[in-house]
Amino acid sequence: EDLEMKNATLLTQFVLTGLPYQLEWRIPIFLAFLAIYLITLVGNLGLIILIMKDPHLHTPMYFFLGNLAFVDTWLSSTVTPKMLVNLLDKYKMIYFPECLIQFFSFVVSATTECFLLAAMAYDRYVAICKPLLYPVIMTDRLCRQLLVLSFVGGFLHALIHESFLFRLTFCNSNIIHHFYCDIIPLTKISCTNPAINYLMVFIFSGSIQIFSIVTILVSYTFVLLTVLKNKSEKCSSKAFSTCGAHLFSVSLYYGPLLFMYVHPTSSQADDKDMIFSLFYTILNPVLNPFIYSLRNRQVIESLRKIFKINAQISY
Repeated sequence: EDLEMKNATLLTQFVLTGLPYQLEWRIPIFLAFLAIYLITLVGNLGLIILIMKDPHLHTPMYFFLGNLAFVDTWLSSTVTPKMLVNLLDKYKMIYFPECLIQFFSFVVSATTECFLLAAMAYDRYVAICKPLLYPVIMTDRLCRQLLVLSFVGGFLHALIHESFLFRLTFCNSNIIHHFYCDIIPLTKISCTNPAINYLMVFIFSGSIQIFSIVTILVSYTFVLLTVLKNKSEKCSSKAFSTCGAHLFSVSLYYGPLLFMYVHPTSSQADDKDMIFSLFYTILNPVLNPFIYSLRNRQVIESLRKIFKINAQISY
């Protein structure tokens, strides 16, 4: 046992194997993910700036959308830069403290996004099902409270899993079969029994996902029923357009997330796990600004105004 503990303390560096690919595809894959990351930054940060600059977008819906864009930028920046470095790095090393920081940052941002998506669904429910009470219910104070609760929930969730990671020892292998540090790949290479860690994932991650998914589904069910009762074709079309974009984003995010943390873990599922992880860490953050913006008239109008003003200034 003493020898095992001594060997465990020696493993302070890990190897992130990254996505499976042929060596000749390394540069094209690097350029593709670099392009995706740059589009993610431009799209999300551009949306945040647009919402801040246009007074017409200072409403609860855009308040949550701006914060979702911030969290998407955070989530993508937690994972993508290290993955890009490892695509060019021969050794693909990551120190254990760096691994813990990356995991903590990932859990905070991913969990906060779950709560924000639920808050956005509730906002749409109030706006469409109780339009006359909307200004009374969705006050600035409530919006700020929901935002703070989302971030605090994300921080506490990360803190729980991070503290339980410290009980793990690594003496058999330092090769993490993933492109970032996550709890499931880390427990697979631990020489400590990870049953408690799996239980914490099942209890807390499962509860958060169930709570947010139920909130979203219930909210949009009421929205759908209200829209179907509404005889105004224009209002129905606008509601379907907004809520359809929200539901599409939610399905892209939660589908892979549920697969990752609900299905039974097995060593054969590593490659499949990585592919599913790509959706909510890299692809969803790059798609969200376009999903929420392209079908939104107010955002498009704001963009047109800004381009028009800039064109007039340049002339």
